Amino acid sequence: MTAAETGPSSRLGADCLPVDAWHEQRDAHEARIAARTDAHIARRMKGEKHPVEDFLFTYYPFKVGQLAKWNPGPGVRLELGTEADTAYFDRRWYRLDEAENVAEVDVESWRHDRGDGAKFIASLLQSTLHREANFGCFGIHEWAMVYQLTDEQRRHQQVPLRLSPEQTDAVVERHRIQCSHHDAFRFFTEPARPLNTLQPTREGMVSNEQPGCLHAGMDLYKWAMKVGPIAPSDLVVDSFDLALDIRTLDMEASPYDLRGWGYGVVAIETAEGKAEYMRRQESFSRRAQDIRRRLLDALSSVGVHPR
Repeated sequence: MTAAETGPSSRLGADCLPVDAWHEQRDAHEARIAARTDAHIARRMKGEKHPVEDFLFTYYPFKVGQLAKWNPGPGVRLELGTEADTAYFDRRWYRLDEAENVAEVDVESWRHDRGDGAKFIASLLQSTLHREANFGCFGIHEWAMVYQLTDEQRRHQQVPLRLSPEQTDAVVERHRIQCSHHDAFRFFTEPARPLNTLQPTREGMVSNEQPGCLHAGMDLYKWAMKVGPIAPSDLVVDSFDLALDIRTLDMEASPYDLRGWGYGVVAIETAEGKAEYMRRQESFSRRAQDIRRRLLDALSSVGVHPR
């Protein structure tokens, strides 16, 4: 009998990761998260703000520590080697098998606690996945959020507008606004809200959300975190990266001037800017659709399906 046949995978089953194997995956995940969050933590310690990157930690209710916790996904058992390993998985929705000295996702407990919410998420992902994408919004939602505001009323007051207030308002008034995302629409100024061709509500998300929407793509990070630990950590990181890339375009195409922060300008008030916006928007939509499929597959694997 070979060493491989007498090792943990043979003794505990082919679905069990030996200690060294999952430690390697956990450490790699923690390094990936550190590379993405160390600068944010350093700024926070200094009381500094960042108009692009802070969004993922202020708008979405997840702490860096939550993001850094590695999850292999359901159906994978993990051999425990030390008390520290046991402590690592002594958390919600994990089951520790002391007899075999393994840990795994407790699917039944998770489904009991999160099943209804997860069904909504699956329904939203499924409906968005199969809806036709709209690439004609040009990010006007960010402009509608400052429409007819004074300098003192604007968010991101540390970042100047790229155009004058009058020119900024004129961009809004010259465009057909068709924002389909409730959580973007709710930040429209009161004068801008009637200008939107849609009046999206939270209750209508499943009916309105479409795969070309930047905010729908960013929200995949939220949905991946909310269904954790069913979504494995590599999927969570991919959704985080997509959200950050989308946020970059969202702000580069906004009325704010971020050149002092090292960002470019996507001047959506011009034909060239519109073309660049649509090109990047289409690329993000393709990435988002892949993540939607992977999230749906993860949910389906534990018996959660769209309503």
